[in-house]
Amino acid sequence: MSLQQHIQDYLQSFRKKVDIDIQSVMAQVTQDLINSGMANKALQKGNYLPAFSLPNQLENTVVSNEVLSQGPMVLTFYRGGWCPYCNLELRAYQQLLPKIQACGAQLVAISPERPDHALSTAEKNDLKFEVLSDLNAAYARSLGLVFTLPEVLRPIYESFGIHVEKHNGSGQFDLPLPATYVIDKTGRVISAFVDADYTKRQNPQEVLKALEKIPVAA
Repeated sequence: MSLQQHIQDYLQSFRKKVDIDIQSVMAQVTQDLINSGMANKALQKGNYLPAFSLPNQLENTVVSNEVLSQGPMVLTFYRGGWCPYCNLELRAYQQLLPKIQACGAQLVAISPERPDHALSTAEKNDLKFEVLSDLNAAYARSLGLVFTLPEVLRPIYESFGIHVEKHNGSGQFDLPLPATYVIDKTGRVISAFVDADYTKRQNPQEVLKALEKIPVAA
């Protein structure tokens, strides 16, 4: 089953269980974010990726230049291990990991979660790739990906058992838009997916196609 089908199945279940008024509030917030045009202002294809140095789920530092020295990189931003859509996406990338590695590339995921929660996310989804902690969403902000979870949504999320501050730190409600980039060895973005709708994720097969187009010497 494709990632998109898994997401549609989850959405159908969600819509049956959640009060229509709550769904309406959530949909309006998403539409407002779409209308802001933020996704179009984020890092895009043809740009060069700003360097990063971030702790992984084991609190070891991962440096982008060191990753790229070994080959291309697939870089995906997720909101947190509390997000069902993110978990579906991360699992889909884990299934594709052998093919990504066969292209000589490495897969890296980034979220504002603290390392202990990033570790929980990695363990829960049995992830075998780097899961990095971007504290206070500072790096994602430099790429133009960050928005602040509106106050109107916070009690709704809490009613779902989602406490963003517990994952990100006290007072931290900044989250990245769903985004996935394919980066060649020079640091150039050769494929970019950014969407203000958190239920929309790139088809991982498209990422694989982008990787396969990178010249071996790139």
